[in-house]
Amino acid sequence: MAAVRLIQIHLKAALHGGPRPPWRLCRLPNRIVRSFSSAMSPASKAVVYEEQGPPDVVCKVKELPPVPLKDEDVCVRMLAAPINPSDINRVEGVYPVRPAVPAVGGYEGVGEVHSVGSAVKGLCPGDWVIPSPPSSGTWQTYVVKEQSVWHRIDKSTPMEYAATITVNPLTALRMLEDFVDLKSGDAVVQNGATSIVGQCIIQLARVRGIHSINIIRDRPGSDEVKQRLKKLGASEVFTENQLEVKNVKSLLADIPEPAIGFNCVGGNASSLVLKFLSQGGTMVTYGGMSKRPIIVPTSSFIFKDLSLRGFWLQKWLSSEKTKECREMIDYLLSLTRSGELKYDMELCPFDQFPTALDKALGKLGSQPKQVQASRRDLRPMDVETLDKRKLCG
Repeated sequence: MAAVRLIQIHLKAALHGGPRPPWRLCRLPNRIVRSFSSAMSPASKAVVYEEQGPPDVVCKVKELPPVPLKDEDVCVRMLAAPINPSDINRVEGVYPVRPAVPAVGGYEGVGEVHSVGSAVKGLCPGDWVIPSPPSSGTWQTYVVKEQSVWHRIDKSTPMEYAATITVNPLTALRMLEDFVDLKSGDAVVQNGATSIVGQCIIQLARVRGIHSINIIRDRPGSDEVKQRLKKLGASEVFTENQLEVKNVKSLLADIPEPAIGFNCVGGNASSLVLKFLSQGGTMVTYGGMSKRPIIVPTSSFIFKDLSLRGFWLQKWLSSEKTKECREMIDYLLSLTRSGELKYDMELCPFDQFPTALDKALGKLGSQPKQVQASRRDLRPMDVETLDKRKLCG
């Protein structure tokens, strides 16, 4: 406060024609000004749930009061945050790790630094940051957390990719690297190929010269889906019915048998992945969208000596790998900027959260991943698209 009084005295002197004080007396250390001017965050709108349960029942948009900024805190204005299946599971109370209630939803996203505490170095207002590793509470307009939570990123990154880079693309990258030593010319096989992780596996494999064999559900428009995945770099795309043959290897032409497969569906779709694997191959399970158990023929274990593994990104992130995680995120973001990594998303204004949630829950049929964004940060093309949807709906 002494520093503030000193400024007031010199301002009064200047206004009344007094001598101008020496510059060294007027100039204050940045930390004093920052501490005084950034004491509180703005009030925030947030998606809050006070108990676990169905997200469309327990989630409410509420106004949260300003939060004090400690010396090492950073206040971030959130630009965009997705609704992931794991976010829904946390709200439902069925995810293994979840915040205590009441809680703000969301686990990843991108924001712009609004203000910083007096001891913060290396981050300035206007910088773009993501929570890395991910951190709960991104479904709100302003987030206050310690500087160590935030990772600064290149502002030329498309906002929706910055918001979604950590959970799904990082899962794809880790699975390609952690289980088998894959080299150019090798192959992988996966079900759930239209999921974001599936799309990322296709493209990350393509960048490394690795073939991808992809399994999709039988559905209307499957030919269009196949073409779309092949444009991303898929080597082969098969529907489940196409694989009801005795020898799937005959379908591969010059593609080698894959040593690793990825399963996010379960049920019969998991056994189709196993059919492709080479002797001693490994199937990695990272999801269970069908909610059915994995089906493994006894002969696969006995005669092919196959291995079954699991992957959970949060466990990997909890093992003191912040630096490695951030390096991989920077690499993935560089691929989005170059156009080598892309996937389907739909931007939705934060004030339309109930509609975005209904889409994420599957109430409105198959929909792209929903990414909430501040209306002021939506691009003109996004606003135009939203307005057209209103007219058509």
